[in-house]
Amino acid sequence: MKNIILKIEGKQRPSGGEEDMIEFITEGRYYNKNNAKYIVYEESEISGMEGCITTLKIIDDKIIMKRFGKASSELIFEKGKRYVSNYNTPYGSFKMEILTKELKYSINEDNKGNISIKYNVSLQGLSEGSNEINIQIM
Repeated sequence: MKNIILKIEGKQRPSGGEEDMIEFITEGRYYNKNNAKYIVYEESEISGMEGCITTLKIIDDKIIMKRFGKASSELIFEKGKRYVSNYNTPYGSFKMEILTKELKYSINEDNKGNISIKYNVSLQGLSEGSNEINIQIM
């Protein structure tokens, strides 16, 4: 397991709304296990998920994002595929649908690299938006 620094940028654009962007730098851990790459980090107040732990599991052409804490979820990103999951909050559970438009990642032997995910999200089939996550592993 290796300690890493992550620069995380998130963009959300609700259907018909203005783009909202967050950016923060945090410490994390990186490791390989069973042919998968893992990145683990703690969310910040900036992300609105303070106290949550996020784990990214990268395997082949798929990234699975699991969050645990006050809010919990499991999002599966695979280009061109649609996945449905539950987003659990202190206020209730919501059905969330993800359609990944673009997924790119590159991690070198020094455990440095980039992850880029562009996806559409729908909550309860009502609220739709376009999101983007960019993670730089430093």
